[in-house]
Amino acid sequence: MNNGIVYLVGAGPGDPGLITLRGVECLKMADVVIYDYLANEQLLNHAPSDAERIYAGKIGGRHNQDQEEINHLLVEKGLAGKRVVRLKGGDPFVFGRGGEECEALAATGVPFEIVPGVTAAVGASAYSGIPLTHRDFTASVAFVTGQEGKGKDESGIDWDRLSLGNGTVVFYMGITTLRRNMQRMIEHGRNPETPVALVRWATTQNQRVLTGTLADIADRAHAVGFKPPAVTIVGNVVTLRKQLRWFDNRPLSGKTIVVTRAADQAGEFSARLQREGATVLECPTIRLIEPDSWHELDRTIAELSSFDWLILTSANATRFFFQRLTYNGYDARVLAQCKVCAVGPKTADVIRAYGINPDLIPADYKAEGIIAALSATPLKGKRLLFPHADLAREIIPRELEKRGAIVATPVAYRNTLPERVCPETIFALEKRTVDAITFTSSSTVTNLAAMLGEDLLADMLKGVVVASIGPVTSKTCRSLGLKVDIEPTEYTLEALTKNLVEHFSYNT
Repeated sequence: MNNGIVYLVGAGPGDPGLITLRGVECLKMADVVIYDYLANEQLLNHAPSDAERIYAGKIGGRHNQDQEEINHLLVEKGLAGKRVVRLKGGDPFVFGRGGEECEALAATGVPFEIVPGVTAAVGASAYSGIPLTHRDFTASVAFVTGQEGKGKDESGIDWDRLSLGNGTVVFYMGITTLRRNMQRMIEHGRNPETPVALVRWATTQNQRVLTGTLADIADRAHAVGFKPPAVTIVGNVVTLRKQLRWFDNRPLSGKTIVVTRAADQAGEFSARLQREGATVLECPTIRLIEPDSWHELDRTIAELSSFDWLILTSANATRFFFQRLTYNGYDARVLAQCKVCAVGPKTADVIRAYGINPDLIPADYKAEGIIAALSATPLKGKRLLFPHADLAREIIPRELEKRGAIVATPVAYRNTLPERVCPETIFALEKRTVDAITFTSSSTVTNLAAMLGEDLLADMLKGVVVASIGPVTSKTCRSLGLKVDIEPTEYTLEALTKNLVEHFSYNT
């Protein structure tokens, strides 16, 4: 029995958070995803890892596949019994040629479902601060194609009705025909001084807005090299942008910031920076893997009842430790007689997720802070367990052993180099388009230096703001010839983000 079905899913205008819940559901059960160049590729992460992914968008400004080929592909996959997601930028039925694709499916008996999406006009309106309708300006809005079909002798657009009155008009895909379309509106009666806004890559960190009038917007666009994809909004509502602009005037708007955390940890920090308006380039310089041998950690886990303190100095150490605890058949109950020290609030949060409330969190979130916090605790003869990374500093066991403690130091994970530096980051650094780079541990700095070479690292970061999470990382930066511009007094991602915002707000 053939259970194939095609879901035409609106991916929204660019921001991956604007896809509908139903759209995500469809992606999660897809066997095949056929996507175009306006669909944010991050959305593909919702699909199963073994789902077939087929790009059907533009390459070098030309369509990779024409519409007939796409229609045939949808039918072919549907008839083969596949659950197919046709992921389309914006909404499938608003200048998305979704109607044509559904006609092809209906003609061959392939079942289909339409999942609406936020269309480009609505996304551009919201993220540029230009309401499409407003009781003080207009009660109507029209969506119009900026490019009519090739070979048409006459325009199918009723320019008279479109141009008269004060209704808002939104042109899709009209940058290459901008001058002609604006002139037609003037010729058919719209005031040449009518405000116009061009919104490129709406709702993304690359969003750019250019304003002008019907009379001069084409010249302005030519002067700055304004390129597709963009929508054109025509109407007096454009004047409201001065009051309602919110997305592209956030503190870090227009700033490109490199995040060097491990790939599986960059998300939280990147999201913080993006909420402040930054364009984030994730460039993992750390790859975390298992130790060469689990023998030492397993041995200490088996002896946990004899330990007085467990010291955890990172979220990574916490995760690897508790995962190994579970592997050995234990859970949090085995720590009933053992006190737990967390290096800082974020590590403490990860520990709590495993059912343990830390007994001690130092005021100074680094190794020296742990040593100071334990200064009032009698340690002579006490057994302390310190699972750590293979490259961790030796200060904790060294200083605590001076006070008579017996410290076990099994390696819980290894910190290795990724296979390569992210090409997108290299390109941005070479083009001098990076505004800041962040280092959240000494390893992120030394690893990047090892991957690029110290001389090249120093050269590439000339003029780039270096943001270090704390003094230990800063010391490593300086040892490699880097000038540290930002170092928060509190060694957290929140504080680092706040300092970046303050730096660029003050220096802009």
